[in-house]
Amino acid sequence: MKLLTYEVDRRKDIGVMSKDEMWVYPLRAFGMEYTSMMEVVKGFSQSEKDLLEHVSGLEPYGITGAAMRSEVRLLAPIEAPEQDIICLGLNYMEHAEESARFKKEAFDGVRKEAVYFSKRVNRTVGPDGEISSHSDIVDSLDYEAELGVIIGKEAYRVPKEQVRDHIFGYTIINDVSARNVQNAHKQWYFGKSLDGFTPMGPCILTADSVEYPPKFPIRSLVNGEVRQESNTERMIFDIDHIVSELSMGMTLKAGTIISTGTPSGVGMGFTPPKFLKAGDVVECVIEGIGSIKNTVSE
Repeated sequence: MKLLTYEVDRRKDIGVMSKDEMWVYPLRAFGMEYTSMMEVVKGFSQSEKDLLEHVSGLEPYGITGAAMRSEVRLLAPIEAPEQDIICLGLNYMEHAEESARFKKEAFDGVRKEAVYFSKRVNRTVGPDGEISSHSDIVDSLDYEAELGVIIGKEAYRVPKEQVRDHIFGYTIINDVSARNVQNAHKQWYFGKSLDGFTPMGPCILTADSVEYPPKFPIRSLVNGEVRQESNTERMIFDIDHIVSELSMGMTLKAGTIISTGTPSGVGMGFTPPKFLKAGDVVECVIEGIGSIKNTVSE
């Protein structure tokens, strides 16, 4: 089941995609008065989930507010995260290797511990929105297609075998990065947290819609050229490891967003590097979830 934040007739709404993906049904049509996706993540009941799973398979006739998918504008499913996004660095072996090569560092092919960092996001970018180039301070703008995991139930000291019960769903995140800012400051926070650096969408795929752990084909394209292509099953540290390890020392509240790392093929991994420039179109695709396509601003 795909849940959406969208705009139609100048009205913002929360909805569910029909199973044929031709229609969007507002949750309010079924008595669910949620005003944001964060409210859905925190308050969704099993009976509401079962109802939406059923109605998503119905024809639109008689459903109040039903709109054709082609008539709505999708927004980022979670527009204003309540906390920084938790990110994984170097969580695909080939990306760890290309990162070391770019920084001219030795790489031994061993990843014993996960690398965690945070990404400040005042407001996410929609699935067709603009990536801000920040050309006055950024000369090496890069892209990173990643699987986003949304926590649906507070997690503290959760063993690996119970992590599945705490996952609400999945989305696509482009962890846009300013490589020169990263390198200058010797850490990742500032270089990944500039305004307009977090495209997200096009939906949240509920966790119970796919097998667990998910094995999603993931790729990115720049101006139609495939740059990244992998599968989330190739993550070094999987969802069970990530959530369980983090929860051993911190409480992961409902609504927490975790961006699980990117495969090889980012701009800095090429010789010479293929960084983004104004007008470039970056598409991030995760099969089963959808795609986001964003243009770099002037």
